[in-house]
Amino acid sequence: MTCGWRTCPSPWCSCPPTRWCGCCEPASAAAICGPTAAMRPVGRAGGPPRPLRHWGSIGHEFLGFVEETGSEVTGVRRGDLVVAPFMWSDGVCDYCREGLTTSCEHGGFWGSVGHDGGQGEAVRVPFADGTLVGLPKEAASDEHLLSALLTLSDVLGTGHHAALGAGTRPGATVAVVGDGAVGLCAVLAAKRLGAERIIALGRHQVRTDIARRFGATDVVAERGEAAVEAVRELTRGQGAHAVVEAVGTEQSMRTAIEITRDGGAIGFVGVPHGSGTGVDLGVMFDRNIALRGGVAPVRAYIPDLLPDVLDGTIDPSPVFDMTVGIEGVPDGYKAMDERTALKVLVTNG
Repeated sequence: MTCGWRTCPSPWCSCPPTRWCGCCEPASAAAICGPTAAMRPVGRAGGPPRPLRHWGSIGHEFLGFVEETGSEVTGVRRGDLVVAPFMWSDGVCDYCREGLTTSCEHGGFWGSVGHDGGQGEAVRVPFADGTLVGLPKEAASDEHLLSALLTLSDVLGTGHHAALGAGTRPGATVAVVGDGAVGLCAVLAAKRLGAERIIALGRHQVRTDIARRFGATDVVAERGEAAVEAVRELTRGQGAHAVVEAVGTEQSMRTAIEITRDGGAIGFVGVPHGSGTGVDLGVMFDRNIALRGGVAPVRAYIPDLLPDVLDGTIDPSPVFDMTVGIEGVPDGYKAMDERTALKVLVTNG
């Protein structure tokens, strides 16, 4: 059993527009996410395929042009270039007003049962006013800028969320556990927030080279206790003020705790997987280590991050190291599942 693509009805034809919805042609660009690749039934060498909960369209990172809107949509109109965060939200419930759009009372996740995913030629967007963010139309002709803007849909906002959760501040020492796209964007976010020293923990030189480009001052390639010792040596035995956990395993969380300075904080955004016995909260209690994180409300962060992407203050586009067309999406998933690609850009046309 393999990942594949198929022709589906137009979103408008399969589900007529409601007052609050819009229809986008995301195909200016979309992206493949690591955790989603881990769920696709491509399987690993020597292992069984991994089933999805359903066989619908998938993908939750996309941008494109608005094709149609419902009667009560006022924030976007036909022809607008827009980016969509990885979850839709109404923008008006209590959680949305507080900036926690991922807990929206009427929100949801692209590709969930009954809803379109972002890796296709068109997507039906619920609550278009609360979900979509307009972009300059001229960006559509700049492939480099377009790929940078696409990161606003997930990885840049998620890295920013982690850096904030860790309490990154001007002059702080920040350590980032994980060299995937989110971890690299956390390095970029920490630099943007004024961190003085940024320690990137990762074993892949191509990726840690990007981390240095994004602002990492130090790279630690060791794992486990060796990694803890290396970070402690770099920080006069104290550890980092702010630590980002961007992997999601029990081992990575243990490392994050051990390299956090007493009184520091951990921002965790790695999707939890493979945990067994858990972590010792007593260690965190004794050392006054705070823990914040979770699903990043990227819709709330886009207005803050967008200007810096547009003017080139930050450029997250290097996280994309492979590009495929719509029909090449299965190859993109395979590459990410086998760790031969950092992040895959999907183009339409």
